[in-house]
Amino acid sequence: MSATPVHGTWEPDPAARWEDGFLSGNGHHGALVFGDPDDDRTVVTHHTLVRPHAERGEHRLPPRLADGLPGLRDRLLSGDLTAAEDFTDGRPLTWVQPFHPAFQVRLRRPDDAPGDDRGDDRTRYRRTVDFATGVTEATRAGWTSRVFVSRADDVVVQHVTAPGLTLDVSLDHRLPGAPTALGVGHGAVLTPEGALLSLRARYPDGDRAYTGVTLVVVTGGTTTLAPPGARVEGARSVLLLTRVRRHTGEADVLAEGRALRGLLDEPHGEGRRSPYDGLLARHLPHHRTAYERVTLDLAADPAERALPGSALLTRPHSAALLERLFAAGRYHLLSASGLFPPRLTGLWTGDWDTAWSGAFTNDANLNLQTASAAAAALPEVTEALASLVHRQLPDWRDNARAVFGTRGAVAPAHTDGESGHAYHFSREYPLHLWTAGADWLLKPLVDHDETRGERDPRTAAALAEVALFYEDFLTRTDTGGRLVVVPSYSPENRPANASWGAINAAMDLSAARHALLTAADHHPEHADRWRALADRLPPHRINADGALAEWAWPGLEDSYDHRHLSHLYGVWPLEEITPYDTPDLAAAAHRALELRGAENDSAHGHLHHALIAARLRDGERVAHALAQVLEGDFFHASLMSAHYPHRHVYNADAAHTLPAVLIEALVQSTPDRLVLLPAPPPAYPSGALRGVRTRFGAALDLTWSPDGATAVLRPDRTHRIDLWTSAGAEPLDLVAGEDRVLTLKTR
Repeated sequence: MSATPVHGTWEPDPAARWEDGFLSGNGHHGALVFGDPDDDRTVVTHHTLVRPHAERGEHRLPPRLADGLPGLRDRLLSGDLTAAEDFTDGRPLTWVQPFHPAFQVRLRRPDDAPGDDRGDDRTRYRRTVDFATGVTEATRAGWTSRVFVSRADDVVVQHVTAPGLTLDVSLDHRLPGAPTALGVGHGAVLTPEGALLSLRARYPDGDRAYTGVTLVVVTGGTTTLAPPGARVEGARSVLLLTRVRRHTGEADVLAEGRALRGLLDEPHGEGRRSPYDGLLARHLPHHRTAYERVTLDLAADPAERALPGSALLTRPHSAALLERLFAAGRYHLLSASGLFPPRLTGLWTGDWDTAWSGAFTNDANLNLQTASAAAAALPEVTEALASLVHRQLPDWRDNARAVFGTRGAVAPAHTDGESGHAYHFSREYPLHLWTAGADWLLKPLVDHDETRGERDPRTAAALAEVALFYEDFLTRTDTGGRLVVVPSYSPENRPANASWGAINAAMDLSAARHALLTAADHHPEHADRWRALADRLPPHRINADGALAEWAWPGLEDSYDHRHLSHLYGVWPLEEITPYDTPDLAAAAHRALELRGAENDSAHGHLHHALIAARLRDGERVAHALAQVLEGDFFHASLMSAHYPHRHVYNADAAHTLPAVLIEALVQSTPDRLVLLPAPPPAYPSGALRGVRTRFGAALDLTWSPDGATAVLRPDRTHRIDLWTSAGAEPLDLVAGEDRVLTLKTR
């Protein structure tokens, strides 16, 4: 193998656009770093920052429609294919509260500052981000600026060094789209440790606000107040510590300042760490340990590995590009996960007008972004998802009662993180009818438990609630006595000959079956009842084209050109349909994948396609879907991605999902099965994937080349599994604590 891939990226110029700013985050705070020596800007974000709705009334609650449900079912089952269009309370389309940035920490160097190094020294500029540490760094002619967001101390840390450093420091809320009615107040006081700057922003129409506090600590030189900020003159270094709090009423700025001062390490001196070094030392065990668990090496050209990211992006077929995007995807996914899992924009935005409210979009995007968490050894990501799910379960119960009149839980398709109520829907997007969401969101938590070999009682309890919902909801039957899912919705598609709310969507059938059977496994006392209910669900339907139908109801025709692939939920992430256990259904699913169009070229659609293709052992189709993204100019210089080609609409789907695609193409596992090299992209004949976790409790290192492959399994549980390779299947006995080395031929 070639030298170890570089775990970071770099650029020869400061970021001109916030989308190109290098990213750091700890799952609570985020930072977008421009790295300009003359006017350095660091945009600060926080997962809790969502702009409140002006109205907090009934439109923020699920619609009370349960009394009308029997009539809707009667109409749909009698053949009225538009019946669900008026199953609403007449409310307008209401988006969830939009995610927004806090402000930018601005370090401006006055034009007359001494030691001016602007001139020819621009050619010596370099901007980097180190994925293993989370530190972004910019350097030029003796000037260095480093920024990271501490996972240990939950603070944005910025450290600037240069001889005779003179800077104007301010907190600036003036970012694109900031409301003109935002009530902004600044504060600045001098403390023994340095200047304490604050920015309080009150949202229009209420008492809700957020406050940012920055402590400015100077080594050498002087600090004076220059409202609304401070001026530093003649310093050797400037350390800035920043936090943001969302609150009602007033924030205690001085208390926050004392908390920030308490983070300072022992004074700098011989044998002692500087405050910056102390902060970094506390952060690294949390971040570096997580990041370094898994690596991918595609034997890339060392010369290409040395290129800046923007140059590498112009080489879409480069192994070095795929290595770097894999590393960046895991880095950004980890950095965005903590209080919450990643939003549509991860943890970052430089604009108040975030597309689709920068929400957690549950019906596809959130699960795609977190798809690698279990295998890529990032339990931090799954725990962030679990935190979101379990906090919102009470709201999910409200959804079930209000819309369907049942016990149990129904998840919304969109959430801002504050509310789990299903209130975002319309005629064209009847998202309140989507009943598969709870199972879809709980599936990664089940995978996580299988990987670690221990069941989380909270997940078991949530699964029971989903099963209770299906007990109450699945009351109608067809002429053959099979249960009918009615109304039923396949996000975000509709039958070619019917309206959006329909009957027996394939995703709903898969979700109901999986939820009932999984809940039965976790709750033996209810197992017979829930398994019997699952057995009464109808099978999937194969249509006249030989494809798995998106609606398993006679007469409903497929709409193939669509970005979502909800009907193939049984293939990925479930194992309901596999080439090993259900080959006929797998062939029908593969035909459905062949017929699926890309519609509007959304990145999530392409990579969702790739994940399903990998499960169906189609490496050529995986490679084609990857190529659509790599050749489509989806990535910014920051290596964060866009929703559409040509870097249109900042969005984390491609960046965060790409590592999952590569892992699924190389290694797949269930509690009883290991599949090696199921769909390796042909363009990368050699490589090494190290540290991945399996759902039967083993770490795995895989190396492959045209001559063969070697897998080293390090099990922590004694277990028999089926090993699948291109040569077929064979049983494999694993013993806890005993490494197992496997060799195989490559195709």
